[in-house]
Order: sequence, then C-alpha cells, then structure tokens
Amino acid sequence: MPGSGQPAWWLQLLSLATLAWLAQRASSWRRAAFLGWTFATAWLCGTFWWLFISMHVYGGLPSPLAAAAVLALAAFLALYCAAAMGVFAALHRRAPAWSAPLFAALWLLAELLRATWFTGFPWGASGYAHVDGPLAVLAPWTGVYGIGAAAALLAFALSLALRPRTWRSWRYWTALAAASGLLAACNMAATSSPAGGDQQRLSVALLQGNIPQDEKFQGGTGIPLALNWYGQQLGASAAALVVAPETAIPLLPQQLPDAYMKAVRERFAGGSQAALVGLPLGSLQDGYTNSAMGFKPGSEAYRYDKHHLVPFGEFIPPLFRWFTDMMNIPLGDFNRGSLRQPTFDWQGQRLAPNICYEDLFGEEIGAQFADAARAPTILVNLSNIAWFGNSVAIDQHLHISRMRALEFRRPMIRATNTGATAIIDHRGRVTHALPRHTRGVLTGEVQGQTAITAYAWWVSRLGLWPMWLLALGTVAAAWAWQRRRGGPADAAAA
Repeated sequence: MPGSGQPAWWLQLLSLATLAWLAQRASSWRRAAFLGWTFATAWLCGTFWWLFISMHVYGGLPSPLAAAAVLALAAFLALYCAAAMGVFAALHRRAPAWSAPLFAALWLLAELLRATWFTGFPWGASGYAHVDGPLAVLAPWTGVYGIGAAAALLAFALSLALRPRTWRSWRYWTALAAASGLLAACNMAATSSPAGGDQQRLSVALLQGNIPQDEKFQGGTGIPLALNWYGQQLGASAAALVVAPETAIPLLPQQLPDAYMKAVRERFAGGSQAALVGLPLGSLQDGYTNSAMGFKPGSEAYRYDKHHLVPFGEFIPPLFRWFTDMMNIPLGDFNRGSLRQPTFDWQGQRLAPNICYEDLFGEEIGAQFADAARAPTILVNLSNIAWFGNSVAIDQHLHISRMRALEFRRPMIRATNTGATAIIDHRGRVTHALPRHTRGVLTGEVQGQTAITAYAWWVSRLGLWPMWLLALGTVAAAWAWQRRRGGPADAAAA
C-alpha cells in the first residue's frame, strides 16, 4: 500500500511479477530461495514497520532493540516465501507446463503457513491489496487467500511478457485480455447488483474516544477521561445500538467507581436501545480476558471474550517472558475465549463481535456461518490500535475489515479508539467514517444481510483445508511430472 494508505493492486501485481521473473532466471534453488527471502523481508518490513511504535514509543523498548525486533520478525516470516521460491526453482524447469500454477500454489502455501503457524500473523497478505481491484470479485468465493493465489497466477503471466517470444504470441495477449475483461465484467456485475437479505435497518452510534495510548491506563489522566466521556456518550445517544471500542472502559468492573457499571446496566435495562462496550474482565485468580459486554432491555448482560490473541501484546509465547518484561504493556497476558460464541441479538439482527486483530482471521469469523439460521447478519469490530500511532496501520486495518465484508457479504461496523471508526456495507464500501485521531460519535444506519456466500459455506465447515489441498495437490502434480521427466534440471547446481 502506498503512503496514502490506499491499496494499489496493480503495484502488488508488478512487484510479484518481478519476483516471478527473477525466480525463473535463478541459477539454482538456493539463489531463488535467497531472492524470495530478500523480497519478503523488504515487503513485510514495509507492511508492519509500525510495530516499532508500539514497542519503542509506548512499550519503552530501546529503539535499536525495537527496530531489530521488527526486522527479525519480518526475516523469520520471510522464510516461508524463501522455501516457496526454492521449491519453484527446483521444479519448474522440468515441468514448464506447470510453471504458472506451481508458482501460484507455492505462493498460496507460503501465505497459508504465515497465516496459521505459530498462531499466525497474516497481516498484509497479498489479497488485501486487491480490495478495490478487479480480483475483489473472487472474495465471496475464495476469500482473501484465493485472491492472493489468483494474483500470483496473473503476476506469473505478466512475468512471461518479459520474454521476447511472448511478445510475439497472439495467444498469450488474447488470453490475458480475455481474463482481464472477464474479471472487470464480473466486478461491475457484483458492485451493481441489488442488495439482498434483510431490508430492516439498524441505527448505530459508534464511539471514538481518541484517548492517547500513553495516557489510556493512567489513573490521573486517561482513565478518568475515558470513564467520563464514554459514560456521557452511552447515556446521551439516541441510536438503537451504541458501540464503544476495545477497552473503552480501561478498568476491570471491580476497579470501577461505585455504581458505574450499575448505571450503565440501568441505562439500557428498558426502552429500545442496546450497547456493546469493550472492557477487560476477570481476576488475578481466574485470569483476565479482553472482552465486550452487551446490554439490552429484558436480558442478562451479554459477554464476548477475544479468541485470537496478539503474541507479546496479549499473550506471552514460550521462552519470551524476558522480552515482554522489557516493555510496559498493561494486562498483557489474557485467557482465550472460545472460537464459537453466541451472537448479540438485537432488533432482528444477529451481531457478531470481534476484537481488533481478530478480524484478520476470516476463517475463524466464518466458523459462525455453519448454521444459516443463526449466522451473523452484521459484523462488529471493536479496536484500539492507538499502539501504532497515526500510521498506515489504521488504513490497513480498515481494508482488512472491508475484505471480511466482501467475503461474507455482511456489513461491518467498526468502533475504534483512534480510527478508523466506520460503517462498511456488505459490498465492502465505506459509507460513513470519522476522521482518525479525533474524538467523536459516528451515527448512521446499517442493513443486515442473511444470504450465505460460497466462501462462508465452505470455510465454516472445512476451514482453510480446501486451500491447503489445492496448493499441495498442484505442487505434488508438478513434482510427479518432473519425476517422469528425469528429475530436477538444476540438480547438479543444487
């Protein structure tokens, strides 16, 4: 994504096409693996450089160590791409007919490995660059990883254009033009089709407190500001649903001033309004959770506990206690909630909360779509990414939420501390948004949806296994083909 924070699908295709061209020309699999590792390290550093802000500015880690930590994480995650390019170089010469699908399959495997191993860190997966591009039409069918694989296939085709013989092949250009035209037509059809599902609309008020991260958990500044401002907005809003962001209330209920939670409960005990509020729950004995509580008339308080926790920020990986002890991160070791938790039902809508980083894992959100009668009609994200300053992380997170809206054809409403607080419709379009790093209330209406997309159907039952099997099957077929042809062409060089 460029500096403006907007996705550039064409730039992603060009950069990946360059990698494909280099991998095809590599003298050995080792050379190709090194090129893949260098490419991915640079790409990932540019994707999540803002982790430096959380570790140094707010966590207190010395700047050289914070920079080294970002580089080390990128270099480690780049190993998946290195392995993919190494295997590609070892196989593609003896199986030229398989080169394009082999490249796409190995790219897909690298992204799946990054998304799932060691709890997964798929931030910046290549498919997100296409949220506004022609490949976005694939989202409700294949999800973000299928888009990434399709992009890799197109990138490989573009890399072939650098060969002189390809420029003279009318078949190549006809196929490329036909594929581009088909994708453009599908995209136009998808964006112009009428809305389906529920016609009932829900009025919402999304709160953005803009509490500075370095004050958020301070007793003399951020805590009283948060309690006063969010308390006032919860009491004053006239919307059917009021949503306050992740840890909007920065204290455990037992630490709050007398009668604070009682006042919130009583505010929504009658009438025609409900609220979802982010706050930590638990105790020293039972452990803590990063949670959201829901309040509505005639019902006990609803509770959602975050399931997919952030490494180092919300749980401490084995052998890394020394690293987290060097930083000042409050409540940094949470318990996990279950994968499938009930929706918050209100005014005919089934609202499915997810907290911050969780909306990065579409396959986990998709687990709630197995039963169409109980599937969410609206997705709700509660976030606080003030940890990362006024950086591109805000824009990236918004595009991640937009991709989830496209995959499930569900609106996504986002209440955040510093941005991006927004209403996203079921086609992934931002219809309302607050300026980031401002304090305010975003009001609007959102229309729930009930239709189940193909992606929601298969991912709710099979997870990401269809993607794994497709990628592994393609690699196995290419390997079997080259075995029949007498082994890798560069075996001597290897």
